[in-house]
Formats: sequence, C-alpha cells, structure tokens
Amino acid sequence: MENSLESERIRLRQWRDSDLDEYARLCADSHVMRYFPAPLSREESDHQADIIRTLITDRGWGFWAAELKETGEFMGFVGLHRQDEDSGIPEAPFVEIGWRLAAEFWGKGYAPEAAQAALKYAFETLDAPAVYAFTTLTNEPSQRVMRKIGMENVNQDFDHPKLPSDHPLVRHCLYKITNTQWREQP
Repeated sequence: MENSLESERIRLRQWRDSDLDEYARLCADSHVMRYFPAPLSREESDHQADIIRTLITDRGWGFWAAELKETGEFMGFVGLHRQDEDSGIPEAPFVEIGWRLAAEFWGKGYAPEAAQAALKYAFETLDAPAVYAFTTLTNEPSQRVMRKIGMENVNQDFDHPKLPSDHPLVRHCLYKITNTQWREQP
C-alpha cells in the first residue's frame, strides 16, 4: 500500500510510470508553462519526474502526483520541496510548497485544496516552522493560490538564481505561512 495524502477530491501520491505521458503533455503546454523559462521536452519532463519520484522515495515526501479521486485522472503535481541554504533564495533553507496542474483542472479550487493537504503534512508531520512559496512577479494565478491558503507576501522580491539577469521572468516574489498562522486559520 503506497502512502498518500487525501483531500475531499484529490489524492496526492507517489508517481507511477503511467503518469509520465500526461506529465509530458502538461509540461509541453505553452499556456501551463508560461511562467517558466520554456516548455519541457519529453526527455526533460521524464527526467524531472524521475528526480521528483526519487526524492519522494528517499525522504517520504515531495512534489506528489495529484490525482482526481473521482476519476483517477493524473492532474499534475502538488507538494513540498526542500530549498537548501545555498539555493540563492531569500530565507533559505526552508520547505517550499508548489504545484503544477494541467489547464483543464484550473479554476475549480483544486490547487488550494491539494495545497492545504500538503501544508497539513508539512506542519503536522514534518513540524516545519514555516512553509514558503515563490513565483515570478507576473504569475498572479499562483499568487492567488498562495493567498487562498493563508500565505503572505514577505516583500523580499529577488532575482531567481537560475535565470539570466535579463530574462523577463527573473524577478520573483516570496510568500510564507508559519506553523502558528496555519494552526490559527478557521
């Protein structure tokens, strides 16, 4: 029996080989990837999924595959990642929360719902003092999800260390929610 997290409509679980085709489609979609440097090739997508799967195997958590419980459809990923102190991101090291869902799953409340399950894991199982999220300044949809799950912009905009200084997406914002803030939510 594989370990998984569940919300009302979504299961977060370890990746399966059968997820790779849908993940490649999602990562090749220029609309889904518009806030990333470029869509991914099939090889890049598979490589990324392999890294994510290995991290989950090694530590028991990560960017889990998100599955719609009602249909079993692969939706993308939602979960947690560790940013090391040498990442170049302000306030690191920390636990990061992130998501990437196929466009057909947008606008239905799935990202915040699944993100709440990941936050619960971060705060109740990992006992993280805080969880952070970051995105390019123009990615208002992700910032909206961050606010919906109780995160606040910490006003420490930064240039993403993996992007060239003249890249249009280089400037990022940083959001945070503390364990205490999460526990005090209604």
